[in-house]
Amino acid sequence: MTLPVKPHPSLTFERVLEAALRQQNTLDNPGFCIACGREQDGCEPDARNIRCEICFERQVFGAAELMVMLGW
Repeated sequence: MTLPVKPHPSLTFERVLEAALRQQNTLDNPGFCIACGREQDGCEPDARNIRCEICFERQVFGAAELMVMLGW
């Protein structure tokens, strides 16, 4: 599966990897909006198309899902 749009430039490999590792080792559940780049808490690892709390686009993906979808 590929992303519906090109991800925001602030979504670097390092930033998403750190969030995915945090998801595995803590109670955090980060996801990212690929439209605006904002990190959003409360996302399951495999979340897709959740509504962003800032830009209201349905472009929030769980950190682990985003890693897979970007081929990292």
